[in-house]
Amino acid sequence: MSFASVYPHYITKAEKKGRTKAEVDEIIRWLTGYSQEKLEAQLNEQIDFETFFAEAPHLNSSRALIKGVICGIRVEDVKEPTMQEIRYLDKLIDELAKGKAMEKILRKP
Repeated sequence: MSFASVYPHYITKAEKKGRTKAEVDEIIRWLTGYSQEKLEAQLNEQIDFETFFAEAPHLNSSRALIKGVICGIRVEDVKEPTMQEIRYLDKLIDELAKGKAMEKILRKP
């Protein structure tokens, strides 16, 4: 599955709850270290999630602070590395859609 095929669903989920594409992009940039330009380039290339995360400039070390359940699975317990990164992103988008403040989503002190 390509990252680009799932990305519109992240946007839709956020926008249904009054959040924005810019906020979704900010979350993705925070998690992966991509610039906005590089993020858009990755979307245009239709790469899969494994490549998307493997090519990420800098996976945020604070992502280990992301805890909770998404799709019935505790994100901190996922063993497969790529799937855990996907679940981290899913959880952050879920928090956005639930109205959580960006400072809390981005695990700022």
